Amino acid sequence: MKIATIGAGRMAGALVRGLVHAGVCTPADIAVADAIPTARERLAADLGARAVATNADAVADADVVLLCVKPADVSAALGACADALSGRLLISIAAGWSIDSLGKHAGAARIVRAMPNTPAQIGAGATAYAGGPTATADDLALAGRILGAVGLAVAVPERMLDAVTGLSGSGPAYVFLVMEALSDAGVAAGLPRPLATQLAVQTVLGAARLAAETNEPPAQLREAVTSPGGTTAAALRVLDAANVRSAFGDAVRAATDRSRELGQ
Repeated sequence: MKIATIGAGRMAGALVRGLVHAGVCTPADIAVADAIPTARERLAADLGARAVATNADAVADADVVLLCVKPADVSAALGACADALSGRLLISIAAGWSIDSLGKHAGAARIVRAMPNTPAQIGAGATAYAGGPTATADDLALAGRILGAVGLAVAVPERMLDAVTGLSGSGPAYVFLVMEALSDAGVAAGLPRPLATQLAVQTVLGAARLAAETNEPPAQLREAVTSPGGTTAAALRVLDAANVRSAFGDAVRAATDRSRELGQ
């Protein structure tokens, strides 16, 4: 299978590395295009893939095209290769860009819109995707295979993708903020910074693994560690008083709204 990536940033690198690792394609099957020559050459050299000068050159022999550019760069990126996209499968990870909007710039490509997140860089991503009106069942199956090479991949109706962006697309930043805050709190309580950070990161990692491997609802897991009158109960009262739960809700809504704005 021939793969072209338009854009050579972190997410492009994560996806194509995942594809090679999963045996979906070989490095020789990948063409890398990016407006910044050093970026495309660096990714291509790292993979053993081909760096090409233009988006049209990358797309020319591709079966699947991965659109991995910033939302502001989508129009120019697709405009440079719209004719060459005809009849090809285009998988876009550009935040906020609807299938309809992509279709106005992508010629006669069959379109799948996806929203991965940065843990895809280590094969632990969370991605949701939706197919356009001309995408076939085989296209969706192939998109699921490609996106699943870097973690969890779930098919959803397109109307859910802005909310996915607000939750899991932006979500790693929320978790990193929690880690940072826990580390700061540990230092304030008397721990050395390296130890506080190590414990904060491992706590988040362990809690996530416990939730994933037991498949128990987060509320149930929280209750299991909260003894009446104990230290955790005292801590949770502080978090409830600070409306932390409400703040996370506001954050997800703000990111969801911004995703919708980017697509207009």
